[in-house]
Amino acid sequence: MKDFDPFTSSFWISMGVAIACGAIVGFERQMRGKPAGVRTSILICLGTAVFIRLGATLAGPMADPARVLGQLVTGVGFLGAGVMFSREGTVVGVTTAAVVWVLAAIGAAIGFGLYSGAFALALVTVVVLVGIDLLESSRLWAMRGMHDRRNSDD
Repeated sequence: MKDFDPFTSSFWISMGVAIACGAIVGFERQMRGKPAGVRTSILICLGTAVFIRLGATLAGPMADPARVLGQLVTGVGFLGAGVMFSREGTVVGVTTAAVVWVLAAIGAAIGFGLYSGAFALALVTVVVLVGIDLLESSRLWAMRGMHDRRNSDD
């Protein structure tokens, strides 16, 4: 993983996995009309993978690739906070913010070369998003307060 050469197959495999994983989650979000759709999801996953790969290329006594990961976690948290807002006393966009954070985690796994784990996490993310939605729809007790479908944009 120490190379960042676009003329190698490992570079393009990594980028392809990032695009595929971002698309898996992004299609679910876009099909439901959520703000972070396919393009956004792919770009978050791709960008995170690129930053992690670039961090892995650092060398020297003062180089610490782990700091790149730490800064990404902070930066993506800030990005996620930007999609949340208050409407009529209710905070909306929390699920979208969480999805942004998970997409960055998937991208980080890809950047570290953990492709099968990244695909598994992308699939688990979609299962959680769809599965919990189905559970909430089938159980009236789960739809109280801000989880009432009439009050939710997320």
